Amino acid sequence: MTGHPVPDVLAHLAGTWHVERTVRDLTEGPEGRFTGTTRFTPLPAPDDGGLLHHESGTFTWRGTARPAERTLRFLPGDEPGTARVEFADGRPFHDLDLRTGRHTADHPCVADLYRGEFAVYDEDRWRTSWRVGGPAKDLLLVTEYRRSPRGGGSSGRRDRSG
Repeated sequence: MTGHPVPDVLAHLAGTWHVERTVRDLTEGPEGRFTGTTRFTPLPAPDDGGLLHHESGTFTWRGTARPAERTLRFLPGDEPGTARVEFADGRPFHDLDLRTGRHTADHPCVADLYRGEFAVYDEDRWRTSWRVGGPAKDLLLVTEYRRSPRGGGSSGRRDRSG
């Protein structure tokens, strides 16, 4: 599948997305599932132009459902239309360039390596696939994002053309 080009990743992501994620332990076999919402909202100054990514929902693992959430910061990247993704505390996570509709990113974490593959299907659907490998982990996390109609559809996106 070829990717759907995204000229400006931050403008594209702004709004609310429904999220479904599977988490597979490739060593032991169990599979978990996260279902929830991700909201990309404008960051306040001094990070004007960036987005706060807040994900919340329910993660079910081995039959037990628990609330789960995470926060990331998406900041303008070095190239126009790209982003730099950070953890909430400002530590670097990965770059994101969806201008071709596809992107691959690596994130070393102690002895583990996270390799992410991103694909945009169309204006309202995209996917991430993270393969996590190392001495303690052998995981595959696949996340499907669908733009939420209540998130504003096209009207939820920001015009960053000038």
